[in-house]
Amino acid sequence: MEDYVITLSYNYVLFFFVNLIATAIIITLERKSPTTTLAWLLFMIMLPGIGFFFYLIFSQNISKRKIFKYTLEETKIYKTILKNQREEFKNHSFKFNDKSMETYTDMIIFHNKMSESFYSQNNDIQIISDGKMKFDTLFEEIKKAKNHIHIAYYIMKNDEISCELFELLKQKVNEGVKVRLLGDFIGCRHIKNNTLKELKNAGIEVALFFPSKFKITNSKANYRNHRKIVVIDGEIGFIGGFNVGNEYLGQKKSFGYWRDTHLKIIGDAVIGLQLRFLLDWRNASKNSFDISLNYFKESNSIGKSGIQIVSSGPDSINEQIKYGYIKMINSAKKSIVIQTPYFIPDESIIEALKIASASGVDIRIMIPNKPDHMFVYWATYSYVGDLLKYGIRAYTYENGFLHSKMIAVDGKISSVGSCNFDIRSFKLNFEANAFIYDRKVTKKLEDTFKKDLALSKEITKEAYLQRSQKIKLKETISRLFSPIL
Repeated sequence: MEDYVITLSYNYVLFFFVNLIATAIIITLERKSPTTTLAWLLFMIMLPGIGFFFYLIFSQNISKRKIFKYTLEETKIYKTILKNQREEFKNHSFKFNDKSMETYTDMIIFHNKMSESFYSQNNDIQIISDGKMKFDTLFEEIKKAKNHIHIAYYIMKNDEISCELFELLKQKVNEGVKVRLLGDFIGCRHIKNNTLKELKNAGIEVALFFPSKFKITNSKANYRNHRKIVVIDGEIGFIGGFNVGNEYLGQKKSFGYWRDTHLKIIGDAVIGLQLRFLLDWRNASKNSFDISLNYFKESNSIGKSGIQIVSSGPDSINEQIKYGYIKMINSAKKSIVIQTPYFIPDESIIEALKIASASGVDIRIMIPNKPDHMFVYWATYSYVGDLLKYGIRAYTYENGFLHSKMIAVDGKISSVGSCNFDIRSFKLNFEANAFIYDRKVTKKLEDTFKKDLALSKEITKEAYLQRSQKIKLKETISRLFSPIL
Protein backbone atom coordinates (compact mmCIF):
# COMPACT_ATOMS: atom_id res chain seq x y z
CA MET A 1 0.00 0.00 0.00
CA GLU A 2 2.84 2.35 0.91
CA ASP A 3 4.57 1.65 -2.42
CA TYR A 4 1.32 2.36 -4.24
CA VAL A 5 1.00 5.74 -2.51
CA ILE A 6 4.61 6.60 -3.32
CA THR A 7 4.12 5.61 -6.98
CA LEU A 8 0.92 7.62 -7.16
CA SER A 9 2.59 10.66 -5.65
CA TYR A 10 5.56 10.32 -7.99
CA ASN A 11 3.27 10.06 -11.03
CA TYR A 12 1.29 13.10 -9.93
CA VAL A 13 4.43 15.22 -9.47
CA LEU A 14 5.74 14.01 -12.85
CA PHE A 15 2.41 14.81 -14.50
CA PHE A 16 2.38 18.25 -12.86
CA PHE A 17 5.84 19.17 -14.16
CA VAL A 18 5.24 17.75 -17.64
CA ASN A 19 2.00 19.76 -17.82
CA LEU A 20 3.81 22.90 -16.67
CA ILE A 21 6.73 22.52 -19.09
CA ALA A 22 4.47 21.72 -22.07
CA THR A 23 2.28 24.70 -21.24
CA ALA A 24 5.22 27.06 -20.88
CA ILE A 25 6.69 25.93 -24.21
CA ILE A 26 3.42 26.39 -26.11
CA ILE A 27 2.65 29.77 -24.58
CA THR A 28 6.20 31.00 -25.23
CA LEU A 29 6.10 29.90 -28.86
CA GLU A 30 2.76 31.69 -29.40
CA ARG A 31 4.29 34.94 -28.05
CA LYS A 32 1.33 36.11 -26.00
CA SER A 33 1.50 39.20 -23.80
CA PRO A 34 3.24 38.65 -20.42
CA THR A 35 0.04 39.28 -18.45
CA THR A 36 -1.93 36.78 -20.53
CA THR A 37 0.89 34.24 -20.28
CA LEU A 38 1.04 34.54 -16.49
CA ALA A 39 -2.76 34.24 -16.19
CA TRP A 40 -2.75 31.03 -18.23
CA LEU A 41 0.20 29.62 -16.27
CA LEU A 42 -1.58 30.33 -12.99
CA PHE A 43 -4.74 28.69 -14.28
CA MET A 44 -2.85 25.57 -15.36
CA ILE A 45 -0.86 25.35 -12.14
CA MET A 46 -4.11 25.45 -10.16
CA LEU A 47 -5.79 22.91 -12.46
CA PRO A 48 -3.05 20.71 -13.99
CA GLY A 49 -4.25 18.75 -17.01
CA ILE A 50 -7.66 20.40 -17.02
CA GLY A 51 -6.09 23.84 -17.44
CA PHE A 52 -3.95 22.61 -20.31
CA PHE A 53 -7.04 21.11 -21.98
CA PHE A 54 -8.86 24.46 -21.68
CA TYR A 55 -5.82 26.26 -23.07
CA LEU A 56 -5.81 24.08 -26.18
CA ILE A 57 -9.52 24.78 -26.71
CA PHE A 58 -9.69 28.47 -25.83
CA SER A 59 -6.31 29.91 -26.73
CA GLN A 60 -5.52 28.87 -30.28
CA ASN A 61 -3.48 31.59 -31.99
CA ILE A 62 -5.00 32.68 -35.32
CA SER A 63 -3.34 36.09 -35.63
CA LYS A 64 -1.16 35.03 -38.56
CA ARG A 65 -3.98 33.57 -40.64
CA LYS A 66 -5.69 35.38 -43.47
CA ILE A 67 -9.24 34.22 -42.85
CA PHE A 68 -11.07 37.13 -44.51
CA LYS A 69 -10.33 37.62 -48.20
CA TYR A 70 -11.20 39.97 -50.99
CA THR A 71 -10.73 38.78 -54.57
CA LEU A 72 -7.68 40.18 -56.36
CA GLU A 73 -9.88 42.54 -58.36
CA GLU A 74 -11.73 43.72 -55.25
CA THR A 75 -8.44 44.30 -53.45
CA LYS A 76 -7.12 46.40 -56.34
CA ILE A 77 -10.27 48.56 -56.48
CA TYR A 78 -10.58 49.07 -52.73
CA LYS A 79 -6.88 49.78 -52.16
CA THR A 80 -7.05 52.46 -54.86
CA ILE A 81 -10.07 54.10 -53.19
CA LEU A 82 -8.31 54.14 -49.81
CA LYS A 83 -5.07 55.49 -51.28
CA ASN A 84 -6.81 58.28 -53.19
CA GLN A 85 -8.77 59.35 -50.13
CA ARG A 86 -5.61 59.29 -48.00
CA GLU A 87 -3.90 61.61 -50.47
CA GLU A 88 -6.85 64.02 -50.35
CA PHE A 89 -6.53 64.31 -46.58
CA LYS A 90 -2.75 64.71 -46.71
CA ASN A 91 -3.01 67.43 -49.37
CA HIS A 92 -5.81 69.18 -47.45
CA SER A 93 -8.00 69.02 -50.55
CA PHE A 94 -10.80 67.07 -48.87
CA LYS A 95 -13.85 69.24 -48.18
CA PHE A 96 -15.43 68.62 -44.80
CA ASN A 97 -19.12 69.26 -44.22
CA ASP A 98 -18.12 70.51 -40.80
CA LYS A 99 -14.73 72.27 -40.82
CA SER A 100 -14.26 71.53 -37.11
CA MET A 101 -13.85 67.87 -38.05
CA GLU A 102 -10.66 68.75 -39.93
CA THR A 103 -9.00 68.58 -36.51
CA TYR A 104 -9.45 64.80 -36.66
CA THR A 105 -7.79 64.30 -40.05
CA ASP A 106 -4.99 62.30 -38.41
CA MET A 107 -7.57 59.98 -36.85
CA ILE A 108 -9.31 59.45 -40.19
CA ILE A 109 -5.99 58.68 -41.90
CA PHE A 110 -5.10 56.35 -39.04
CA HIS A 111 -8.27 54.27 -39.54
CA ASN A 112 -7.74 54.39 -43.30
CA LYS A 113 -4.28 52.82 -42.93
CA MET A 114 -4.67 50.59 -39.90
CA SER A 115 -8.20 49.32 -40.57
CA GLU A 116 -8.57 49.91 -44.31
CA SER A 117 -11.63 52.00 -43.52
CA PHE A 118 -12.80 54.73 -45.89
CA TYR A 119 -14.42 57.92 -44.64
CA SER A 120 -17.87 59.02 -45.79
CA GLN A 121 -19.79 62.11 -44.64
CA ASN A 122 -23.19 61.89 -46.28
CA ASN A 123 -24.69 59.74 -43.56
CA ASP A 124 -27.91 60.10 -41.63
CA ILE A 125 -27.79 58.46 -38.19
CA GLN A 126 -30.66 57.43 -35.96
CA ILE A 127 -29.67 56.53 -32.39
CA ILE A 128 -31.63 53.65 -30.86
CA SER A 129 -31.37 53.00 -27.12
CA ASP A 130 -34.47 50.91 -26.45
CA GLY A 131 -35.10 47.28 -27.41
CA LYS A 132 -38.68 47.70 -28.59
CA MET A 133 -37.67 50.67 -30.72
CA LYS A 134 -34.77 48.70 -32.15
CA PHE A 135 -36.84 45.72 -33.29
CA ASP A 136 -39.77 47.86 -34.48
CA THR A 137 -37.37 49.90 -36.62
CA LEU A 138 -35.49 46.85 -37.89
CA PHE A 139 -38.64 44.91 -38.79
CA GLU A 140 -40.15 47.94 -40.52
CA GLU A 141 -37.09 48.26 -42.77
CA ILE A 142 -36.99 44.51 -43.46
CA LYS A 143 -40.61 44.62 -44.61
CA LYS A 144 -39.67 47.32 -47.15
CA ALA A 145 -36.71 45.35 -48.57
CA LYS A 146 -36.77 44.86 -52.37
CA ASN A 147 -33.47 43.19 -53.28
CA HIS A 148 -31.55 41.65 -50.38
CA ILE A 149 -31.29 41.39 -46.60
CA HIS A 150 -27.96 40.59 -44.92
CA ILE A 151 -28.06 39.84 -41.20
CA ALA A 152 -25.19 38.98 -38.85
CA TYR A 153 -25.72 38.64 -35.10
CA TYR A 154 -23.63 37.13 -32.35
CA ILE A 155 -26.76 35.86 -30.57
CA MET A 156 -30.06 34.61 -31.99
CA LYS A 157 -32.34 32.15 -30.24
CA ASN A 158 -35.52 30.12 -30.49
CA ASP A 159 -37.55 32.59 -28.43
CA GLU A 160 -40.46 34.80 -29.50
CA ILE A 161 -38.56 37.76 -30.96
CA SER A 162 -36.10 35.49 -32.81
CA CYS A 163 -38.94 33.45 -34.31
CA GLU A 164 -40.71 36.66 -35.30
CA LEU A 165 -37.58 37.68 -37.19
CA PHE A 166 -37.28 34.27 -38.84
CA GLU A 167 -40.92 34.32 -39.98
CA LEU A 168 -40.50 37.79 -41.43
CA LEU A 169 -37.41 36.67 -43.35
CA LYS A 170 -39.34 33.70 -44.79
CA GLN A 171 -41.99 36.11 -46.05
CA LYS A 172 -39.36 38.25 -47.75
CA VAL A 173 -37.90 35.20 -49.51
CA ASN A 174 -41.38 34.45 -50.85
CA GLU A 175 -41.43 38.00 -52.23
CA GLY A 176 -38.23 37.32 -54.15
CA VAL A 177 -35.81 39.02 -51.76
CA LYS A 178 -32.40 37.39 -51.25
CA VAL A 179 -31.82 36.70 -47.54
CA ARG A 180 -28.52 35.73 -45.96
CA LEU A 181 -28.42 35.00 -42.22
CA LEU A 182 -25.10 34.70 -40.37
CA GLY A 183 -24.85 33.73 -36.72
CA ASP A 184 -22.03 32.85 -34.39
CA PHE A 185 -21.90 29.11 -33.73
CA ILE A 186 -21.65 29.49 -29.95
CA GLY A 187 -23.77 32.62 -29.61
CA CYS A 188 -26.57 30.95 -31.60
CA ARG A 189 -26.29 27.58 -29.86
CA HIS A 190 -29.88 27.85 -28.58
CA ILE A 191 -31.33 27.79 -32.10
CA LYS A 192 -32.69 24.30 -32.68
CA ASN A 193 -31.40 22.26 -35.62
CA ASN A 194 -34.96 21.91 -36.88
CA THR A 195 -35.28 25.69 -36.96
CA LEU A 196 -32.11 25.99 -39.03
CA LYS A 197 -33.42 23.35 -41.45
CA GLU A 198 -36.73 25.18 -41.78
CA LEU A 199 -34.93 28.42 -42.57
CA LYS A 200 -32.80 26.75 -45.24
CA ASN A 201 -35.78 24.91 -46.71
CA ALA A 202 -37.60 28.24 -46.93
CA GLY A 203 -34.83 29.55 -49.20
CA ILE A 204 -32.83 31.52 -46.63
CA GLU A 205 -29.06 31.10 -46.88
CA VAL A 206 -27.80 30.32 -43.39
CA ALA A 207 -24.21 30.14 -42.16
CA LEU A 208 -22.59 29.80 -38.72
CA PHE A 209 -19.24 31.38 -37.87
CA PHE A 210 -16.43 29.05 -36.68
CA PRO A 211 -18.60 25.95 -36.21
CA SER A 212 -17.26 22.98 -34.29
CA LYS A 213 -16.25 19.81 -36.09
CA PHE A 214 -16.68 17.89 -32.86
CA LYS A 215 -19.64 17.54 -30.55
CA ILE A 216 -17.72 18.15 -27.33
CA THR A 217 -14.91 20.57 -28.18
CA ASN A 218 -14.38 23.57 -30.43
CA SER A 219 -10.80 24.53 -31.23
CA LYS A 220 -11.92 28.14 -31.87
CA ALA A 221 -14.26 28.41 -28.89
CA ASN A 222 -12.53 31.52 -27.64
CA TYR A 223 -12.75 33.43 -30.92
CA ARG A 224 -16.30 34.50 -31.59
CA ASN A 225 -17.96 36.79 -34.11
CA HIS A 226 -19.40 39.37 -31.73
CA ARG A 227 -20.49 41.76 -34.50
CA LYS A 228 -24.11 42.89 -34.95
CA ILE A 229 -24.66 44.06 -38.52
CA VAL A 230 -27.71 44.31 -40.76
CA VAL A 231 -27.69 45.63 -44.33
CA ILE A 232 -30.89 46.06 -46.33
CA ASP A 233 -30.78 46.63 -50.12
CA GLY A 234 -27.29 48.12 -49.74
CA GLU A 235 -28.97 51.35 -48.57
CA ILE A 236 -29.81 50.95 -44.89
CA GLY A 237 -27.51 49.58 -42.20
CA PHE A 238 -27.68 48.75 -38.51
CA ILE A 239 -24.78 48.40 -36.08
CA GLY A 240 -24.49 48.43 -32.31
CA GLY A 241 -24.92 46.35 -29.17
CA PHE A 242 -28.34 44.69 -29.53
CA ASN A 243 -28.50 40.99 -30.39
CA VAL A 244 -31.75 39.08 -31.00
CA GLY A 245 -33.48 37.69 -27.92
CA ASN A 246 -36.31 38.38 -25.49
CA GLU A 247 -33.93 39.79 -22.87
CA TYR A 248 -33.17 42.71 -25.19
CA LEU A 249 -36.82 43.67 -24.85
CA GLY A 250 -36.51 43.64 -21.05
CA GLN A 251 -38.37 40.35 -20.72
CA LYS A 252 -35.83 38.58 -18.50
CA LYS A 253 -36.37 39.27 -14.79
CA SER A 254 -32.72 38.78 -13.84
CA PHE A 255 -31.73 41.69 -16.11
CA GLY A 256 -34.81 43.91 -16.06
CA TYR A 257 -34.84 46.79 -18.52
CA TRP A 258 -32.14 46.36 -21.17
CA ARG A 259 -30.27 49.61 -21.91
CA ASP A 260 -28.23 49.43 -25.10
CA THR A 261 -27.08 51.63 -27.97
CA HIS A 262 -27.63 50.86 -31.65
CA LEU A 263 -27.47 52.90 -34.86
CA LYS A 264 -29.56 52.96 -38.00
CA ILE A 265 -27.45 54.41 -40.81
CA ILE A 266 -28.38 55.69 -44.28
CA GLY A 267 -25.48 56.81 -46.45
CA ASP A 268 -22.19 55.59 -47.89
CA ALA A 269 -21.10 54.15 -44.53
CA VAL A 270 -23.50 51.30 -45.35
CA ILE A 271 -20.92 50.22 -47.96
CA GLY A 272 -18.49 49.67 -45.08
CA LEU A 273 -21.05 47.51 -43.28
CA GLN A 274 -21.70 45.57 -46.47
CA LEU A 275 -17.98 44.96 -47.00
CA ARG A 276 -17.70 43.64 -43.45
CA PHE A 277 -20.65 41.32 -43.98
CA LEU A 278 -19.20 40.14 -47.30
CA LEU A 279 -15.92 39.09 -45.67
CA ASP A 280 -17.61 37.38 -42.71
CA TRP A 281 -20.03 35.58 -45.01
CA ARG A 282 -17.25 34.32 -47.28
CA ASN A 283 -15.48 32.84 -44.30
CA ALA A 284 -18.54 31.07 -42.92
CA SER A 285 -20.48 30.09 -46.06
CA LYS A 286 -19.83 27.97 -49.12
CA ASN A 287 -22.24 30.17 -51.09
CA SER A 288 -20.34 33.43 -51.41
CA PHE A 289 -21.17 36.57 -53.36
CA ASP A 290 -19.03 39.19 -55.08
CA ILE A 291 -19.07 42.97 -55.14
CA SER A 292 -21.75 44.21 -57.55
CA LEU A 293 -24.02 47.22 -57.93
CA ASN A 294 -26.85 45.21 -56.37
CA TYR A 295 -24.93 45.07 -53.11
CA PHE A 296 -22.63 48.12 -53.25
CA LYS A 297 -23.92 51.43 -54.53
CA GLU A 298 -23.35 55.06 -53.67
CA SER A 299 -26.11 56.52 -51.56
CA ASN A 300 -28.34 59.48 -52.45
CA SER A 301 -28.49 60.38 -48.77
CA ILE A 302 -28.27 64.05 -47.88
CA GLY A 303 -27.07 63.31 -44.36
CA LYS A 304 -24.13 65.24 -42.91
CA SER A 305 -22.52 62.79 -40.49
CA GLY A 306 -18.98 61.52 -41.03
CA ILE A 307 -18.42 57.82 -40.33
CA GLN A 308 -15.73 55.17 -40.58
CA ILE A 309 -16.67 51.51 -40.06
CA VAL A 310 -13.79 49.85 -38.21
CA SER A 311 -13.37 46.12 -37.60
CA SER A 312 -10.97 44.19 -35.40
CA GLY A 313 -10.33 40.60 -34.45
CA PRO A 314 -7.79 37.96 -33.43
CA ASP A 315 -6.87 37.36 -37.07
CA SER A 316 -4.82 40.57 -36.90
CA ILE A 317 -1.77 41.41 -34.80
CA ASN A 318 -3.26 44.90 -34.44
CA GLU A 319 -6.14 45.89 -32.16
CA GLN A 320 -7.76 48.42 -34.45
CA ILE A 321 -10.81 49.41 -32.41
CA LYS A 322 -8.78 49.66 -29.20
CA TYR A 323 -6.25 51.85 -30.99
CA GLY A 324 -9.18 53.99 -32.17
CA TYR A 325 -10.37 54.35 -28.56
CA ILE A 326 -6.87 55.42 -27.51
CA LYS A 327 -6.70 58.00 -30.32
CA MET A 328 -10.02 59.41 -29.12
CA ILE A 329 -8.91 59.52 -25.48
CA ASN A 330 -5.61 61.19 -26.39
CA SER A 331 -7.44 63.82 -28.48
CA ALA A 332 -9.73 64.85 -25.61
CA LYS A 333 -9.52 68.42 -24.32
CA LYS A 334 -12.65 68.72 -22.18
CA SER A 335 -14.66 65.53 -21.65
CA ILE A 336 -14.89 61.77 -22.16
CA VAL A 337 -17.97 59.67 -21.40
CA ILE A 338 -17.87 55.88 -21.63
CA GLN A 339 -20.60 53.28 -21.31
CA THR A 340 -19.64 49.61 -21.26
CA PRO A 341 -20.98 46.44 -19.64
CA TYR A 342 -17.43 45.11 -19.17
CA PHE A 343 -14.50 47.32 -18.19
CA ILE A 344 -11.33 45.19 -18.15
CA PRO A 345 -8.84 47.43 -19.95
CA ASP A 346 -5.20 46.68 -20.61
CA GLU A 347 -2.40 48.97 -19.52
CA SER A 348 -2.53 51.10 -22.69
CA ILE A 349 -6.15 52.12 -22.07
CA ILE A 350 -5.55 52.65 -18.34
CA GLU A 351 -2.54 54.89 -18.96
CA ALA A 352 -4.37 56.90 -21.63
CA LEU A 353 -7.27 57.55 -19.23
CA LYS A 354 -4.94 58.51 -16.38
CA ILE A 355 -3.03 60.95 -18.60
CA ALA A 356 -6.24 62.51 -19.91
CA SER A 357 -7.65 62.93 -16.40
CA ALA A 358 -4.40 64.44 -15.12
CA SER A 359 -4.57 66.87 -18.05
CA GLY A 360 -7.89 68.24 -16.83
CA VAL A 361 -10.29 66.14 -18.92
CA ASP A 362 -13.60 65.31 -17.20
CA ILE A 363 -13.92 61.51 -17.54
CA ARG A 364 -17.04 59.57 -16.58
CA ILE A 365 -17.50 55.82 -16.90
CA MET A 366 -20.81 53.97 -16.55
CA ILE A 367 -21.08 50.23 -15.91
CA PRO A 368 -23.99 47.91 -14.95
CA ASN A 369 -25.03 47.47 -11.32
CA LYS A 370 -25.48 43.73 -11.82
CA PRO A 371 -23.41 40.99 -13.44
CA ASP A 372 -24.27 38.76 -16.36
CA HIS A 373 -20.83 37.14 -15.96
CA MET A 374 -19.77 37.09 -12.31
CA PHE A 375 -15.96 37.06 -12.68
CA VAL A 376 -16.10 39.71 -15.41
CA TYR A 377 -18.28 41.95 -13.25
CA TRP A 378 -16.01 41.91 -10.22
CA ALA A 379 -12.95 42.48 -12.40
CA THR A 380 -14.81 45.43 -13.95
CA TYR A 381 -15.62 46.84 -10.50
CA SER A 382 -11.98 46.48 -9.50
CA TYR A 383 -10.57 48.34 -12.51
CA VAL A 384 -13.13 51.13 -12.20
CA GLY A 385 -12.33 51.44 -8.50
CA ASP A 386 -8.62 51.84 -9.23
CA LEU A 387 -9.30 54.85 -11.48
CA LEU A 388 -11.25 56.81 -8.86
CA LYS A 389 -8.09 58.08 -7.17
CA TYR A 390 -7.08 59.72 -10.46
CA GLY A 391 -10.15 61.92 -10.50
CA ILE A 392 -12.15 59.74 -12.91
CA ARG A 393 -15.81 59.42 -11.91
CA ALA A 394 -17.71 56.14 -12.21
CA TYR A 395 -21.36 55.14 -11.98
CA THR A 396 -23.47 51.99 -11.84
CA TYR A 397 -26.65 52.02 -13.95
CA GLU A 398 -29.55 51.12 -11.62
CA ASN A 399 -32.49 50.88 -14.03
CA GLY A 400 -31.79 47.37 -15.36
CA PHE A 401 -28.82 46.06 -17.31
CA LEU A 402 -26.45 48.38 -19.18
CA HIS A 403 -25.11 46.78 -22.38
CA SER A 404 -24.25 49.95 -24.32
CA LYS A 405 -20.79 50.18 -25.91
CA MET A 406 -20.26 53.91 -26.42
CA ILE A 407 -17.57 56.54 -26.06
CA ALA A 408 -18.01 60.26 -26.77
CA VAL A 409 -15.27 62.89 -26.67
CA ASP A 410 -15.53 66.69 -26.35
CA GLY A 411 -19.05 66.71 -27.80
CA LYS A 412 -17.55 66.20 -31.26
CA ILE A 413 -16.58 62.58 -31.98
CA SER A 414 -17.96 59.29 -30.77
CA SER A 415 -18.01 55.55 -31.37
CA VAL A 416 -20.80 52.98 -31.11
CA GLY A 417 -20.63 49.29 -31.92
CA SER A 418 -20.09 45.83 -30.51
CA CYS A 419 -16.70 46.39 -28.86
CA ASN A 420 -16.55 46.51 -25.06
CA PHE A 421 -13.76 48.11 -23.05
CA ASP A 422 -12.22 44.76 -22.21
CA ILE A 423 -9.34 42.56 -23.28
CA ARG A 424 -11.68 39.98 -24.79
CA SER A 425 -13.18 42.49 -27.22
CA PHE A 426 -9.78 44.02 -27.98
CA LYS A 427 -7.92 40.76 -28.62
CA LEU A 428 -10.23 37.75 -28.95
CA ASN A 429 -13.61 38.66 -30.42
CA PHE A 430 -14.37 39.80 -33.96
CA GLU A 431 -15.89 43.26 -33.49
CA ALA A 432 -17.22 46.19 -35.54
CA ASN A 433 -17.73 49.83 -34.55
CA ALA A 434 -18.86 53.01 -36.22
CA PHE A 435 -16.49 55.90 -35.50
CA ILE A 436 -18.58 59.05 -35.83
CA TYR A 437 -17.38 62.57 -36.64
CA ASP A 438 -20.45 64.70 -35.97
CA ARG A 439 -21.25 67.19 -33.22
CA LYS A 440 -25.03 66.76 -33.32
CA VAL A 441 -24.91 62.96 -33.10
CA THR A 442 -22.24 63.04 -30.39
CA LYS A 443 -24.26 65.56 -28.37
CA LYS A 444 -27.30 63.27 -28.58
CA LEU A 445 -25.20 60.39 -27.26
CA GLU A 446 -23.89 62.59 -24.45
CA ASP A 447 -27.42 63.80 -23.62
CA THR A 448 -28.58 60.19 -23.37
CA PHE A 449 -25.63 59.49 -21.07
CA LYS A 450 -26.74 62.42 -18.86
CA LYS A 451 -30.28 61.00 -18.70
CA ASP A 452 -28.81 57.66 -17.67
CA LEU A 453 -26.89 59.44 -14.88
CA ALA A 454 -30.25 60.27 -13.28
CA LEU A 455 -30.87 56.52 -13.11
CA SER A 456 -27.39 55.71 -11.83
CA LYS A 457 -25.45 55.68 -8.58
CA GLU A 458 -21.99 57.15 -8.31
CA ILE A 459 -19.17 54.96 -7.04
CA THR A 460 -17.36 57.35 -4.72
CA LYS A 461 -13.83 56.81 -3.43
CA GLU A 462 -15.19 56.63 0.11
CA ALA A 463 -17.82 54.01 -0.74
CA TYR A 464 -15.31 51.96 -2.74
CA LEU A 465 -12.77 51.92 0.10
CA GLN A 466 -15.49 50.74 2.49
CA ARG A 467 -16.44 47.69 0.40
CA SER A 468 -16.57 44.40 2.29
CA GLN A 469 -13.76 41.86 2.55
CA LYS A 470 -15.94 39.47 0.57
CA ILE A 471 -16.10 41.90 -2.38
CA LYS A 472 -12.35 42.54 -2.13
CA LEU A 473 -11.72 38.79 -2.36
CA LYS A 474 -13.99 38.50 -5.40
CA GLU A 475 -12.15 41.37 -7.08
CA THR A 476 -8.73 39.88 -6.33
CA ILE A 477 -9.57 36.46 -7.76
CA SER A 478 -11.35 37.90 -10.81
CA ARG A 479 -8.55 40.32 -11.54
CA LEU A 480 -5.92 37.56 -11.51
CA PHE A 481 -7.67 35.92 -14.45
CA SER A 482 -8.87 39.12 -16.16
CA PRO A 483 -6.47 38.75 -19.16
CA ILE A 484 -8.21 35.50 -20.13
CA LEU A 485 -11.81 36.23 -19.10
